[in-house]
Amino acid sequence: MSTTDSSVAPSAMLWFEVQDTGLGIDSAEFDTLFEPFVQTESGRKSQEGTGLGLPISRQFVQLMGGDLTLESEVDRGSTFRFNILIQPVDSVTLGAEQFNRRVIGLAPGRPTHRILVVEDNWANRQLLVDLLELVGFEVQAAENGQAAITLWRNWSPHLIWMDIRMPVMDGYEATRQIRAEIAAQNVNQASDHNSEASSGSKTVIIALTASAFEEDRVAILSAGCDDFVRKPVSESSLMEKIADYLGVQYIYEEHPTPYTSYQQMPKPSCHERPTFDSLTVMPSDWIAQLHRAAQIADEELLLQLIEQIPPIHTQLASILRNLVHNFCLEEILEMSQD
Repeated sequence: MSTTDSSVAPSAMLWFEVQDTGLGIDSAEFDTLFEPFVQTESGRKSQEGTGLGLPISRQFVQLMGGDLTLESEVDRGSTFRFNILIQPVDSVTLGAEQFNRRVIGLAPGRPTHRILVVEDNWANRQLLVDLLELVGFEVQAAENGQAAITLWRNWSPHLIWMDIRMPVMDGYEATRQIRAEIAAQNVNQASDHNSEASSGSKTVIIALTASAFEEDRVAILSAGCDDFVRKPVSESSLMEKIADYLGVQYIYEEHPTPYTSYQQMPKPSCHERPTFDSLTVMPSDWIAQLHRAAQIADEELLLQLIEQIPPIHTQLASILRNLVHNFCLEEILEMSQD
């Protein structure tokens, strides 16, 4: 783009490329891939997503003067490329609002708080659990609403981070059932003035949702959630919400650090790993399943396969489990490829 105004910087294109080693997409699906509510074969099999991510992403990129393209091959993975129009600047001054004091622990002398994380995606669930445990909270996790209700009954968490879209039972129904049981408990206790208040009546439920629609916000609050946070949620937002509702106080690191989200936590080392030869203690079809599970980043299936390793090979199982927990799937792919 040219301009005669010397005060306006010339524009330039910024290019991005994202590559994965997943299931890939058949070329026959390319023509409809960017249409709303259209899912690929692999997307339908996984029963995840709505078919809106790519159309919205492409339209967003096009609004910024670029376009989104795809190259893919079945069983080999996909490469997405997009470009956006930018105007270079000479320098940027970072304002103080772009920095946060990172929470590194709970203030001493305060009560212990129990937090339940309900999230069907294993990676997201584990990141939240790790973050909250690192700060000092007691944490348990559930992969769907049904499991969450059972844990709530047996463990009485002070706060629940409730994902809304989940299989088996979604966050709406789980929240409604928990609130209904609390209401029934309160009715029963109303006639007994000497009984203590139900621990469940103190449970705070905060929804985690990727939706930006107003009607979804209304539905979330109507189901009984105390509040909601839109994904992706930042580390500071998580800690602020917990402090607002539970009254906890934190210990902060001495110097402020740039604003980050919990998805940006440092990745642990992946150096320790077995060789293909050490995997041969298991049948060849098991090794093939392990490789396939790593290809599609199915952490839950990986852990299920690792549980099948005989007790005599505990070191192998421990190393593999470590690799899964530390998201070292590339290493598992390499070692399981003969």
